[in-house]
Amino acid sequence: MSITLSSLILCPIWISMAQIQQGGPDEKEKTTALKDLLSRIDLDELMKKDEPPLDFPDTLEGFEYAFNEKGQLRHIKTGEPFVFNYREDLHRWNQKRYEALGEIITKYVYELLEKDCNLKKISIPVDATESEPKSFIFMSEDALTNPQKLMVLIHGSGVVRAGQWARRLIINEDLDSGTQIPFIKRAMDEGYGVIVLNPNENYIEVEKPKIHVQSSSDSSDEPAEKRERKDKVSKETKKRRDFYEKYRNPQREREMMQLYIRENGSPEEHAIYVWDHFIAQSAAENVFFVAHSYGGLAFVELMIQREADVKNKVTAVALTDSVHNVWHQEAGKTIREWMRENCCNWVSSSEPLDTSVESMLPDCPRVSAAHLGTDNICMALWGSQTRLLTSRGEWMEPLLLTSRVSESIF
Repeated sequence: MSITLSSLILCPIWISMAQIQQGGPDEKEKTTALKDLLSRIDLDELMKKDEPPLDFPDTLEGFEYAFNEKGQLRHIKTGEPFVFNYREDLHRWNQKRYEALGEIITKYVYELLEKDCNLKKISIPVDATESEPKSFIFMSEDALTNPQKLMVLIHGSGVVRAGQWARRLIINEDLDSGTQIPFIKRAMDEGYGVIVLNPNENYIEVEKPKIHVQSSSDSSDEPAEKRERKDKVSKETKKRRDFYEKYRNPQREREMMQLYIRENGSPEEHAIYVWDHFIAQSAAENVFFVAHSYGGLAFVELMIQREADVKNKVTAVALTDSVHNVWHQEAGKTIREWMRENCCNWVSSSEPLDTSVESMLPDCPRVSAAHLGTDNICMALWGSQTRLLTSRGEWMEPLLLTSRVSESIF
């Protein structure tokens, strides 16, 4: 069915090409352009025209979902978990719906950080003008004044934002599994100041301005007949382009552009900025990092750029499935030696929890997150009783510890 429909859709373009090919050399460019257009047409993309409108609610209630007392996302009327395939055979529409729900959940988690965890939302850059793009982080009231200890949380790459380990787990499991909230609450109970980074909030999106191109024929000295012929060709070309655009972008989704946030245009830049303006200024004698996936790479880059300061202030670093690479990131020998003494990376493994796992890289020790799999490493870390040996030769037990070993968070 899709081939037949697509053939009908493409037929006018093929006819146009045949007509153009009958012309002289002047028409060769148009033929080439149309061939290029055809080469970029995806038959699956053409079928988007049958999608319902990409018009989704902007609240959980609008989606008819809510979090129950266990932190699980459930349908308000049926009590069922979230269903991805809301409409059969419309994967792109279902994905867009999922993403729209994910954006609402991101805002919901932000609210929990402020209301349930009593964290403050701090705008960055700290000296931003009113008109420039901004990001933000979250921190506890005593994050900069706590003289004893400070916990810094860095999530991984992708769609997650401050306070999240994995959006998928928030939607399909529960809030405790997919957010950093259990870490934050336990940290504060144990007397830690807390700073929650937001390394994926690197830009804002604004709609691209529409560019109106004025026809050059208006002021041309060409004969009227030739000008009319060119205008006719131009109109036909525009008609074909509009025809293609209708099927390439059937929902008329807005064309967006990205405006990057000053000094926070990447996770690495963000980590360095937060270090310089907040962590380095804190009173805490001992700073602990928990970094997942790309957050580990961001921490290693921070250490490369601020080696002496990090060594002086950071006591221990707990990594979970970190994707850092000391060779590619060109971490020096002194950094690798420090990481061996002060860092530990919990990774996916079939070995028992906390069993040493062989590594090809000469940096920090790697230990097993047990049979729990990638989605459960952070909770394995939290549940383990492993202690990190600090550079001062003292055994520290950062608050990564709880009894919920079997649950996932990222």
